[in-house]
Amino acid sequence: MVDQLQGKWKSISCDNFEKYMKELGVGKASRKLGCLAKPTVTIRTDGDMITIKTKSIFRNNEISFKLGEEFEETTPSGHKTKSTVTLDNDSLVQVQDWNSKETTIRRKLVDGKLVVESTVNDVVCTRTYERI
Repeated sequence: MVDQLQGKWKSISCDNFEKYMKELGVGKASRKLGCLAKPTVTIRTDGDMITIKTKSIFRNNEISFKLGEEFEETTPSGHKTKSTVTLDNDSLVQVQDWNSKETTIRRKLVDGKLVVESTVNDVVCTRTYERI
C-alpha cells in the first residue's frame, strides 16, 4: 500500500484548512498564508523507513518514521508532538499527540489522487493532490 503512495504530489484542492488551523491555535496571519500555499508532497521509502516531505512557499516539513513506532515531530505550525503512523486498510494513519490534543492525518489514494484528511476535535480538512 505504501508503495502506491510513493512519488511526488502537488496540491490541487483544499477544503476547510483555515478552520482546521484555527482549531490548532494557529494565528490569523499564519492561517491566511497557509491557505495560499499550494504544497508539494514527496513520499518515499527506504527499507522499512518512510519519509514524507512537504514543501510550500510558507513552510517546509519532513518526517521519517517506521510504521507503528512513535517519533517526535515539530509540525509546520510549530507544535512539538509525539506521532505514530500505522497502516489501516488502504490508508496511512498518523496520530499526533500534543498538549492534551490529538490530531489524526489519514493519507490514502482515491481515483489515482492522494487525499489527505486532517482531523482535530470535530474539524476536518481535506487536501487533494495529483501525481507529478
